[in-house]
Order: sequence, then C-alpha cells, then structure tokens
Amino acid sequence: MAQANKDKLIIFDTTLRDGEQSPGVTLTVNEKIEIAKQLSRLGVDVLEAGFPVASQGDFDAVERIAIEVGPLMVGREALGKPITIAGLARAVPADIQRCYDAIAKAPHKRIHTFLATSDIHLEHKLKISRDECVKRAVAAVSFAKTLVQDVEFSPEDAGRSDQDFLCKVLSAVIEAGATTLNIPDTVGYNMPEEYGSMIKYLIANTKGSDTVIWSAHCHNDLGLATANTLSGIMNGIRQVEVTINGIGERAGNTAMEEVVMAIHTHPNFFPVYHTINTPLFFRISQLVSSLSGMAVQSNKAIVGANAFLHESGIHQDGVLKNKTTYEIISPETVGANTVNLVLGKHSGRAAFKSRLQELGFGELSDEEFQVAFNSFKTLADSKKRVTEQDLLALLSDQVSAASGDKATFVIKSLQVVSGTSFATATVQLQNSQTGDVVVDAAIGKSGPVEAVFLAIQRLVGKRIRLLKFDITAVGEGVDALGQVSVKIAEDTSSPGSSDNDETAEEAKDSESKANEISQATYHGHGADSDIIQAATKAYLNAINRLVANENERLLGERKVDV
Repeated sequence: MAQANKDKLIIFDTTLRDGEQSPGVTLTVNEKIEIAKQLSRLGVDVLEAGFPVASQGDFDAVERIAIEVGPLMVGREALGKPITIAGLARAVPADIQRCYDAIAKAPHKRIHTFLATSDIHLEHKLKISRDECVKRAVAAVSFAKTLVQDVEFSPEDAGRSDQDFLCKVLSAVIEAGATTLNIPDTVGYNMPEEYGSMIKYLIANTKGSDTVIWSAHCHNDLGLATANTLSGIMNGIRQVEVTINGIGERAGNTAMEEVVMAIHTHPNFFPVYHTINTPLFFRISQLVSSLSGMAVQSNKAIVGANAFLHESGIHQDGVLKNKTTYEIISPETVGANTVNLVLGKHSGRAAFKSRLQELGFGELSDEEFQVAFNSFKTLADSKKRVTEQDLLALLSDQVSAASGDKATFVIKSLQVVSGTSFATATVQLQNSQTGDVVVDAAIGKSGPVEAVFLAIQRLVGKRIRLLKFDITAVGEGVDALGQVSVKIAEDTSSPGSSDNDETAEEAKDSESKANEISQATYHGHGADSDIIQAATKAYLNAINRLVANENERLLGERKVDV
C-alpha cells in the first residue's frame, strides 16, 4: 500500500535470465512460462524474460512470455497494469534488434542493454578505450530508443569502475534516451557503505539524474547482495534487480524475498514501499526450487524450511506465550503456514480445481487439468493427507513433462527386482519422435536406482555422468511424496580407444572438445510416491533436456553475467 512521502520501489525480477545462469540450471519454455505467470501474480513490476540473442530457444521463450504472460491481469488488479517484459541485449545492434523482435508483442516492453565500464573489462575483455566505450553505449541506447520508449542501460562491473568516468557514460546515455540506469556490482565486490556511497555520488554528479530511475543489481559473492541493495535504496535506488531464492551466477543474486520483507518489516525506516503480494513467496520459492533443481537451504531467510521453526526450549516457551517474542515475521505473511491437509481421496473435481486456482494454476487447459487430477487421485489413493506442498510438487512435475517441451523419450513400463546382493531393472521406453518402443534390462551393483539408470543409458544410446542425486520427502510420514532432483552431463570419452586411432594433434583436439561439451550439465526432477519411479522420471527428464539442447550446445550458447 502506498505511503505518504515514500516512493514506489520497482521490483525487477531476473530469475529467468540471470537466475537461469546458475550452473546446471536449464529451464524449458513451459517451465519459464509457468514461473513467469507466478511472478506476474506475485506483483513483480518488470520481468527480464531472457537474453534473446543467446539461442533460438531463449528467443522462443522470451517471445512466448511476451505473448502469453505480458497481457495477464490476474492478481494484478490493484496494480492496474500488466507486467513489463524486458529482454537483455549487449550494446550491439543485432542483439538489440533481436531483443525487440522477441518482446515486441508485450503490451509493456523494455530493452535492457549493457556495456562494461571498468578499466579491467575495457582493457582485458573488450580491448577498447574509454572514449570508444562512451560511443558504443550512446549508440546502443539511441538505437534501442528507436524501437521502444522504455530503455535500461547497465554499465557492467560498475562496482569496480572509475566513478567520474561512470558519471560521463551515464550522462551520455541519459541524453541518448535511457529511462532506467542500473548500477551492477557484477562480481559482488562492494561493501554496503561503499555501494551506497557510490550510488549517492553518481546521482549527485550525473547530468539528468533526476529524469531517470536508478536501479541496483548486486551479486552475492561475499554474502552482501541484500545488504548492498538495501544500502542503495537508502541512497536513491528506486528499482531493485532480484531473483527468487537468490539464484544466479556463482554465489547468486539478491534474493527478492529478503529485500521485500526487510522493507515490509521496517515500514518507517526505508524511503520506499513495495506492492508485492508477500503470501505468495513460499509457493513461488518452492516452484522455482523444484523446476530449477536449486534446493533452498533449510536456514535460508524468509523461505527456508527452518525459517519459522523453534527448537530451543526458551524460544518455544516464548513463542507459545506470544509469537512476537521470537518471530519478527509471521509465517502467514509469506505463505509458510499452508502445509495442512487441503484435499483427500474423496475430494471432487470442483474442490481440486478451486485449490489449483488458489495456487495460481487456474489457467490449465481441460487436458492439462485432467492429467493433474489423475495424478492427484493416484497420490490420494496412496496417502491419507495431500498437502499444498504435494500439489506443488505434482504440478511442477507436470509442467516439466508437458508435451509442449517435446520430450524425446517417454516411460512405457518399469520393473525392478532388488535383493541383498544386486538389483535388476527392466525399462521400456518409447521414442515420441519415431514411435519406436524399445526395452532393455541392466544389473545395478549399488541398488535399483543404478540398475534403472544403466538400462536407460543403453536405451537412449548415451553414456551419462551422474553429478548430483538428491531425494527429498515432501511432507511427513512413510507415505510422503518423494521428490528427486538429478544433475547429469554426457560422458563423451571413447572407452577402449587406442593411441593408434588418432594422431596426437587429433587426440588433443578431441580431448578439448570433450572437455568443452562436458561443461554442459542438465537438471531433471520427478515426483512420485514411489522413489524409484521418481528417480526414473528425474533421470529421463534430464536426458530429454540434454537431447533437446544438443544442437544448441554444439553451436555454443552465449550467456553473460551483468
């Protein structure tokens, strides 16, 4: 709610762009669209949907978000306008044009262009002079301004740039038409007072500073992203660039929920107010965690599993007498209290549909709803209590497995026999592109999961390295839904090859290519009351991502960190 003498804080979410740059995170188009819908309902003002020039897949995702999410008003009635869809572009005409083409159909759109300004980047990365830097920045903003009215400019590595030179660059891009100036601490180098002081200096010494919105984009390399962002707000920042759960490159970005709840908890301290629907935080946190494979640490502020738990006897006594003794935020404020029974095996379609609408999945087609309802009924038959967390896990699973993502391999049947010495698995897959059904069996010395994975490898004709395997119980009890997350990479080494098979130079080149390919990792997740089934879904989900991105990986996707 607006407050007297306070400015509205613009929330710019980059979960789908910078957040997806987290190592091993590759979201499908359907997953991005679902997250974008939830961010719109949350009340986010600007959504950076991606980096359109990076790949055809990124372009397609940004374009579909612009078309399908850009006009939505569900949950935004109080804000009075749909979300602004932004795309990222380097200070290159081709990038900027590609960005515009992707966001063109959004009712509200923004081009976000960037260029490094620190001497470190100018000398070693771009190999250009300061004068050339100014010229390129102005040219980029000028061209973007011919396409859209809303143009954001970011001086990459501003945190380590000469401040007087920054003022020169920023003054020039304001004159060229920039409407938002984003000041990124790209490598998470700054201290809070240092970052706040820089913002204050730039606003005071940049020509035209009062005509633009000043924005903060801080990375968490030293664990100070939220502190730096809040310091920026105290010194003139009126837009914050954030991600759900703080995911992002390296140590991550500023966590949206932390900044918003800091302002929410101290309404009389900060010179801004927010319009975020905070009770949706816990749900979207779980959704992003599930789809991205980036687990939320238990002691994570605001949305961690332990954020509102009290084990100390002294704390428990205080909370029982008055919750405010040890809780500065109520669980209800961020939606962390909805783990009770919501549906059961006797619940009908109407009750189920109503609950989906409450969770933000009210726009499912009839076919999608039926799939979700069938999954719910199957789960309800195996456990007495179906919670909101169970439903979110099932729906996340369905989003990833949606037909629109063109999964190449689909499970037809699975049979596992396990004993004290070894396990065997027989797996039947169907290739959705050719219609062929194949079956194979394998022995797992380490257990049934290994047997299943080995059988799938043989069926898809790929050697896979398993980099991560996590099992989480959703809820409590022996009937809890099992949620499995895996991370894989393709093993491109040739077993049994001889030194005579290739020359030393060819071998070196082959090894170099193999190492490059091995950098590509793929995440998969699956949910089921049977953990072997959940593991199978997760593994195949990851392999389907690998197959779908194979061509783009060979061409080389370009991802940048602003």
